[in-house]
Amino acid sequence: MKAILSTIFIGITLFSNAQIIIGDAVGTSTIKTSVLLDFAPNQNKGLILPYVRTLPSSPTEGTLVLDATDGTKARVKYYNGSWVDLSGQDAAITSTMATQVTVAQLAETSSEKIIIGAPSSTANGVVVLESTTKAMILPIVQDVQNIPSPSPGMMVYVNKAGAKRLAVFNGSKWSFWKP
Repeated sequence: MKAILSTIFIGITLFSNAQIIIGDAVGTSTIKTSVLLDFAPNQNKGLILPYVRTLPSSPTEGTLVLDATDGTKARVKYYNGSWVDLSGQDAAITSTMATQVTVAQLAETSSEKIIIGAPSSTANGVVVLESTTKAMILPIVQDVQNIPSPSPGMMVYVNKAGAKRLAVFNGSKWSFWKP
């Protein structure tokens, strides 16, 4: 009986299709069929990237991190075959780094990850969105000035008339990227 129930549960899980919405049950996307991860609108919160004290030597393309290899020169970076600086400026986050938990304290292994969109993935990362047809919608804000205390490594999409853009916070300053 256990084997039959387990088989049914695994079968349902394999053919399930779900979207994760953080912050409410609606999210920002009106059409949900192409979205893996969505966030509640108008929360004035962002997505905080992982802080890394050593840049990965061979990350998966699409990796985003806060490069804190030097706590006085932190920058948000993106990997597309080589590391691309999204900040354009340094930030001193040494005091913030002092409160961050280290890998040794977590007893973390490099293979631990959360995978959304597929049962498995060869990509390395903390949160891996694995899909050929679906994407993540960044948290949307009207203005970064409305975020009360942005954290180093925060990412948001600014949806302001005449100024729609990606914004990243390196711990000191916001940098903006127009589509």
